[in-house]
Amino acid sequence: MKGLISGSNIFYSRKNIKLPNSDKSQDKSYSYKDAGVDIDAGNALVEAIKPAAKSTLRRGCNPDLGGFGALFDLKAAGFEDPILVSGTDGVGTKLKVAIESGKHDTVGIDLVAMCVNDLIVQGAEPLFFLDYYATGHLTIEVGKAIIEGIAEGCRQSNAALIGGETAEMPGMYSDGDYDLAGFCVGAVERSRVIDGKSVGEGDVVLGLASSGVHSNGFSLVRKLIEVSGVSYNDDCSFAPGKTYGEALLEPTKIYVKSCLTALKNDCIKGLSHITGGGFVENIPRILPEGVTVDVDASGWTLPPVFDWLRTTGNITPLEMAKTFNCGIGMAVIVPADKVDEAISIFEANGETVYNIGTVRAKSGDEPTTVVTGNNGSWGYADSWTASSAH
Repeated sequence: MKGLISGSNIFYSRKNIKLPNSDKSQDKSYSYKDAGVDIDAGNALVEAIKPAAKSTLRRGCNPDLGGFGALFDLKAAGFEDPILVSGTDGVGTKLKVAIESGKHDTVGIDLVAMCVNDLIVQGAEPLFFLDYYATGHLTIEVGKAIIEGIAEGCRQSNAALIGGETAEMPGMYSDGDYDLAGFCVGAVERSRVIDGKSVGEGDVVLGLASSGVHSNGFSLVRKLIEVSGVSYNDDCSFAPGKTYGEALLEPTKIYVKSCLTALKNDCIKGLSHITGGGFVENIPRILPEGVTVDVDASGWTLPPVFDWLRTTGNITPLEMAKTFNCGIGMAVIVPADKVDEAISIFEANGETVYNIGTVRAKSGDEPTTVVTGNNGSWGYADSWTASSAH
């Protein structure tokens, strides 16, 4: 089922699937539904998600045109000399937690967050978003919950949900299983692109708090749930009032609006979305030659969910720092004389901010990011070090 959302209109067409070889002598007349694809359910889902999609419209969308592709007007969105920035991502095996918990209303936020947070690190404002939702058997209630979550993520990042694809593929996925992929396009004025080239010795690294595990490391998370003997529907030991499933499904924080405000006030030299690989693999991606970032892990306390993961799996600080965000979802490099202003802007936009490190000149063949700590919350009384490749 292919969908294009344009204003209040949603246009859908369905691709044919190849039916199994059949005996022509049989009297049975096969239908698409006999092959496991329910067109009526697909049409019902389309109707159910129209309000959610319409709620994400923003300046630049064209509500009058529709067809096989979605149109977006950059000039109407206020850009003069824009560079387009695009990205795609998924939610990974966090989806298995949603499926086993029976809670599907937040993974759509994760999907949008993983894409738009990658765009903002280059200074780009997210403009529009498209999703791909594939399942073995289409259930209207589940599909509606997922897409309403996607719409919520789009509202949080001011991106328009202008298209998508819902694919019902029996035999490809087991009943109850599904996968999600997201595609986002943003834009930034050519003169405002953030590429990290201006980062230099003496700059300060601020950390914006994460909302939880976000959407990375869930293969290990799921393994630890298994070895701990708890289930996703059990009361959670580290989040009173929630089940393990609810606590682990806390959606990825979207940093778009706070970062855009700081960017407009010229407070940012570099941004790094802390995803798979943690600090040691993500921060180096925004650094120019000749500098190193020292991250001091004693600058914040490891949040309860990560402490539970650490103790349950007897995970070393090195492995934690290379696998999870450990409580910091976005690293922000700011000039030393802009630190107070940047903190004020972020806090005014709802962020919890930590001063987590500094930039210094790189010496020889040393790593480009070094994470050190002596905070007992990481499980080690002694100091420890994690570092990126040279």
